[in-house]
Amino acid sequence: MGAGAYTPDGPPGSLPGIAPVRRFAVIGHPVSHSRSPFIHEAFAAQFGHRLRYGRLHAAPGSFRDVLSAFRAGGGAGANVTQPFKVEAFEACDRKSARAQAAGAVNTLVFNGDTIEGDNTDGIGLVNDIEGRLGLKLAGLSVLVLGAGGACRGVLGPLREAGCARLVVANRSPARAADLKADVCGFEEVAARFCRDGPWDLVVNATSAGLAARDLPIDARVLAAAQLAYDLMYAAQPTPFLRQALEAGCRQASDGLGMLVGQAAEAYRIWHGVSPCTAPVYAGLRASLSREAQDDAAASSRP
Repeated sequence: MGAGAYTPDGPPGSLPGIAPVRRFAVIGHPVSHSRSPFIHEAFAAQFGHRLRYGRLHAAPGSFRDVLSAFRAGGGAGANVTQPFKVEAFEACDRKSARAQAAGAVNTLVFNGDTIEGDNTDGIGLVNDIEGRLGLKLAGLSVLVLGAGGACRGVLGPLREAGCARLVVANRSPARAADLKADVCGFEEVAARFCRDGPWDLVVNATSAGLAARDLPIDARVLAAAQLAYDLMYAAQPTPFLRQALEAGCRQASDGLGMLVGQAAEAYRIWHGVSPCTAPVYAGLRASLSREAQDDAAASSRP
């Protein structure tokens, strides 16, 4: 997956010693909210890399066309967000072991006529939990809520980090069973059994936050956890994080650190170097705080 690494000189005809501007993008539906351009441009500034990173909206059913047009226009690689990670997996000629395990791809490398795919979501989550939050995963019992696309990329890396027990809980046991057929190494249970435990880490991989509703999980489960982690992020605490803190959970975090962490791994794949994530995370968190303040001020105006 190192085909995208920078070289000191550009293609024939470029100025000696000056790397060409390389083009990347994130593809999704919707995608206008994506923070990926900010993140990758901040990473590029750490190394003096020359790149342009944009957002590409793909309507349902148009992912392959948007991807092909971007490649034909000189794109060097792309990130893929919901709901196209499985389609991205199917579009790849070669897939990393992480992508194979997840059955989904969020990072694409264009290598000549070949599309190479990887999944950096799980390593982004693991690095955020163990690095920024300081919770070592080895030996922990982990409950993941939701069996959809967001869940796929995180299960393998959680297992590889040494979690002693890994359980997926979902409203539909059949959905969890379908996931188990693709991603092995965890137990599946129905949401009504979430009282079983105790759980050291509870990860919300559902879209409940979009509907601003609480999850059907016993408050005692959240109270006993060392960490409640929501894969979603927002300017304000997500409904799941509020639910966890109200239950008495010791620590709660949204997925902003995971977002930065998965982007850092994608950057390493494309450019061959690992950026520092701490200042980028701090900048994004500050930006979200300003947006929350602006929204509060706007809502208070007569």
